[in-house]
Amino acid sequence: MPSSPDAGLLLVNLGTPDSPSRGDVRRYLKAFLWDRRVVELPRWLWWPVLNGIILTTRPARSAEAYRKIWTDEGSPLLVHTHRQAAGLQERLGERVRVEAAMRYGNPSIAHGLERLREIGCRRILVFPLYPQYSATTTASVFDAVTDVLKQWRWIPELRLVAQYPDDPGYIGALAASVRNFQQTHGRPDHLLFSFHGIPQRYADAGDPYPHQCETTAHALAEALALKPTQWTLSYQSRLGRQPWLQPYTSTTLARLARDGIEHVQVICPGFAADCLETLEEIAMENRDHFLGAGGARYEYIPCLNDRADHLDALAAIARRHLGGWIHE
Repeated sequence: MPSSPDAGLLLVNLGTPDSPSRGDVRRYLKAFLWDRRVVELPRWLWWPVLNGIILTTRPARSAEAYRKIWTDEGSPLLVHTHRQAAGLQERLGERVRVEAAMRYGNPSIAHGLERLREIGCRRILVFPLYPQYSATTTASVFDAVTDVLKQWRWIPELRLVAQYPDDPGYIGALAASVRNFQQTHGRPDHLLFSFHGIPQRYADAGDPYPHQCETTAHALAEALALKPTQWTLSYQSRLGRQPWLQPYTSTTLARLARDGIEHVQVICPGFAADCLETLEEIAMENRDHFLGAGGARYEYIPCLNDRADHLDALAAIARRHLGGWIHE
């Protein structure tokens, strides 16, 4: 690879603790939940809640959940993100240097940007792996990047992939993953599209996230030729007592079971890689909600991870945003 590529690509996902130990999980949660984009409360009000209640109780439970999904290679999210970065590097070629980073945890955004600076990248594309834009995710990545660049004397040219909720390659890869799964496991009575939730008041304030989730869900349902009665959109991972985007995944699954749906499959189109929220919350915890309410068969369809068609889609998105920067 040339010493100075034409551009750098910083591939960013949410993050992961360094290990499933209580201490590492606590450090990760503290960084995540102290982000002003994630929790939009005055610091004087949020600090005692976070440090006096949440960080004294939640780390132990979260560490136990992480231990259920941890692999010999480490955190699934980190493993998949490194594989995605390697796949993009292969597809984009030597004129682009790809670095993986995590918004919270390691490898950090600061580390990834420094590696790109060290090899002379004067143009950087920031690619958050969030198909649907939210201030809690994509904007938070942008904040972290600019916080680092504030310390640089000579800042690079910068571009950002802000969203790709209906990108044809992304939708096509999602549809293919569902078809591939159903070739082995059969077609369910109902398909549930579960997205990560955000507080309802964030959407009320103008966050476009729920609209973009609906865009993705409708595009995927169309690609799969599903009737409106064959699929549902829901939101998972709510925190606290305030209203979050609805319908909630857990209550939706219970309702489907009570309505006589015996076989359900769940896919999480907003996650580019499997992680705690998909492997433990959806594949395990929400399975119990469905079966406990009377359902008979529950299956989780894995994230796109490092599927070839997913990497092809990500590379195509990257090339569009790198336009004019690469010298063939």
